[in-house]
Amino acid sequence: MRWTGLWRHADFLKLWLGQTISLFGTQVKFLALPLTAILVLDATPAQMGLLTAIESLPAIFIGLFVGVWVDRRRRRPILIATDLGRMLLVLVIPVAALLGVLRIEILYLSAFGTGALGLVFGVAYQSYLPTLVAPTQLVEGNSKLELSRSGAEIVGPGLGGLLTQWFTAPVALVADALSFGVSAVSLMLIRAPEPQPEIGERSESMLRAAWDGLRIVWKHPTLRALLGCMSMVNLFNALLETVALLYMTDKLGLGPELIGLVFASGSVGFMAGALAAGRITRRIGLGPTVIIGVLIAAASDFVLPLVDGSALFITVMLIASQLCFGLGITLYNVGQASLRQGITPNHLRGRMNATFRVASSVLTPIGALVGGALGGTIGLQATLLVAASGEVLVALWAIFSAIRTQREQPESLD
Repeated sequence: MRWTGLWRHADFLKLWLGQTISLFGTQVKFLALPLTAILVLDATPAQMGLLTAIESLPAIFIGLFVGVWVDRRRRRPILIATDLGRMLLVLVIPVAALLGVLRIEILYLSAFGTGALGLVFGVAYQSYLPTLVAPTQLVEGNSKLELSRSGAEIVGPGLGGLLTQWFTAPVALVADALSFGVSAVSLMLIRAPEPQPEIGERSESMLRAAWDGLRIVWKHPTLRALLGCMSMVNLFNALLETVALLYMTDKLGLGPELIGLVFASGSVGFMAGALAAGRITRRIGLGPTVIIGVLIAAASDFVLPLVDGSALFITVMLIASQLCFGLGITLYNVGQASLRQGITPNHLRGRMNATFRVASSVLTPIGALVGGALGGTIGLQATLLVAASGEVLVALWAIFSAIRTQREQPESLD
């Protein structure tokens, strides 16, 4: 390993370390929170559905206004405050369990609160990174963050299972709370000065300021193309994921252990994509990396509805498919995040990031509903083919958009 680039950037390493630990804690919560509802509170399917959906509600209702609020303030204090807030909201659950007063409503409130603060953190985080590192280092920074995310997805659920088995599900959530505390401390240790937000914009109304964020995304050809690409990728991916497990169990006859192996291989693909993203973007450019990533992910999604044969052959093909999907979607994520961070002026980054988050939060559940409806009418296999074909069309559309021409890290519109 060559200790160059961001490996020598002390403040970025503090940010990266804190976020890495926080991501591992979040993966523990991903398993421990629903298990708390199931094993401790005997939650019904309807209650589980509400618990799953409630974290995404803040993005739909307040996402654009969060972007305005973030743009009017320094981002690092926001990141610290939201980390500390999420730590307290998660700690409420194990404390209530130890006191014998835990109810499903407490889980709802905790999930909604952490979802709202997580929305603020995500918008502020993606807006803060370009002020901490140079524009030429954005790809490297986003690649390292994706590497942490993929590592957490590989190790985190297993760690969550062990902690749940050893200490019970509510107590396992303490690990997630502590991870937020570590992230907050790492942010406090950053010494790099942050630019003062423009005071003049604070006189604007929230609605007018939110409109400015929407307008810059719509008027800039690359940002507009990236928003459309991301929205449609999320839509078709949600459509596919809604019926994928049903198809794997009912039509392909795979058991839980083989399905788990298939999805674990996807996490390995995510890690490979994070490691390769910097080299690939340097060779072919940022825009082509986005397009290649979508094409690889789309091509891999055709394997599931078309594969046939023995259980061993099906499993091997699905593992290869998930590896390619993880590689492709990570190349896409690193490329598109670096492009939009580089293009957008600092005083509009919060609103830009919020616009992308709102679009994702709205279209993902729509894709899930459409996938369920199509699965019941045209069949599971046909629904999977529709989803994969839609992803290919997204890639073809991106080829003829402004994304293709963005080879170098663009200059900010400041």
